[in-house]
Amino acid sequence: MTPQELVEHALATSSADDTIAIVRTGSRANLRWANNTLTTNGSTRDLTVTVIAFVRRAAGPGGSGGTCTGSVTGSATTREQVSALVEAATAAARDAEAAEDAADLVAGGAAADWDEPPATTSIGVYETFAPALGEAFQRAAGEQRILYGFVDHLVTTTYLGSTTGLRLRHAQPTGHYGCTGKTADLSTSAWVGGATRDFADIDATAMDAELAQRLAWGARRVDLLAGRYDTVLPPTAVADLMIDAYWEAGARVAHEGETVFSRTGGGTRIGERIVRPEVQLWSDPSRSGLACAPFVTAASSGNMSSVFDNGLPLARTDWIRDGELAALLQTRHSAALTGQPVTPYVDNLVLEVNGGAGDVRDLAAGMERGLLLTCLWYIREVDPQTLLLTGLTRDGVYLVEGGEIVGAVNNFRFNESPVELLNRFTHASATVPSFSREWGDDYFSRTATPALRIPDFNMSSVSQAL
Repeated sequence: MTPQELVEHALATSSADDTIAIVRTGSRANLRWANNTLTTNGSTRDLTVTVIAFVRRAAGPGGSGGTCTGSVTGSATTREQVSALVEAATAAARDAEAAEDAADLVAGGAAADWDEPPATTSIGVYETFAPALGEAFQRAAGEQRILYGFVDHLVTTTYLGSTTGLRLRHAQPTGHYGCTGKTADLSTSAWVGGATRDFADIDATAMDAELAQRLAWGARRVDLLAGRYDTVLPPTAVADLMIDAYWEAGARVAHEGETVFSRTGGGTRIGERIVRPEVQLWSDPSRSGLACAPFVTAASSGNMSSVFDNGLPLARTDWIRDGELAALLQTRHSAALTGQPVTPYVDNLVLEVNGGAGDVRDLAAGMERGLLLTCLWYIREVDPQTLLLTGLTRDGVYLVEGGEIVGAVNNFRFNESPVELLNRFTHASATVPSFSREWGDDYFSRTATPALRIPDFNMSSVSQAL
């Protein structure tokens, strides 16, 4: 059965008052390497079906009325399997309490591309990258370096249909690369990585050259104590932190006083200046190079999503405009609570600083003595009221003296709030496509951020991690 037929079967066989069916097909190709040798390659296909049932319950002696929902997701490629998901979702809806986020389902017709088949990828996506990678292996071996890494390309096609007539389709390409280089004695490591839509823009030769440069910086080792350091965060590290801020920007919890975006005394801080006035933070499903689904797809309801909002159109949304909090992640339900416009989650994020120019090395060139980071990892929230985060540096912390990179230093644990950093930075580079080491692989790869120079970045303790 085609994805469209699976959707139609789910809608036609449901006994619920309304039903939404979401079919996602995934086509994936990847390569993995270690010790300067390609170790695995493969391609896979998968398909999942989500059925969301809506059952309206009249008020009675036993409780209040309302619309109840049940959502079930599973692998299903036959009518029988889809029917089982429909029955399970309907049963869950009949057993559920009335949904507090209930709203009329989005109505509409069929999109122009509804009848198109799923988009696919294959190992052929690496036809330029793979030969250059082989040459990089030879160079690395000759220079006593060892390369480890992974590239992945996934094309997910989503089909969304509802009993209100909606029929939407979106094909999303998502790719990333990550390569770690080590010296032959394994004492020094460095990492580079990035996101792509099709690997046509990824240069394996440049990737290897950057790793070689970073490993050369690490030839001199300097041990430093914990403390506050003048620090350059490259775009990848800025993306690591800003994704956390984005995920914590739910309007419902802010309205309830639980986050850094909550106003003292009640409500949200929308309309308040929360960072420097040069800062702009926004999402746009049509952003070139970062394009994503132009409509809401929600398998469940929560702080940032509502199953009732499936199919709502998405557009550019300014989250921070000229330093002021302009919007939070709003479902129709939370928008009614906060009195703000509906501004749903968009699957990309752009941070810009007015006047930002140059790149990472330009920011480092202006430092008398400080640090240049590579990326962050194992990031966890410490305090939602300030959005204080903790985590570790990874695969390259470099010492800058007199504007020159003169060696590598030990890793640190940091404690910082991305909101505070956007108040304290002294310099920003131009915004470029970036890739979060912490979150990009599996969750959120579509970001564009600048490098930021922080005069007093808090390295709270020394880490023994390599």
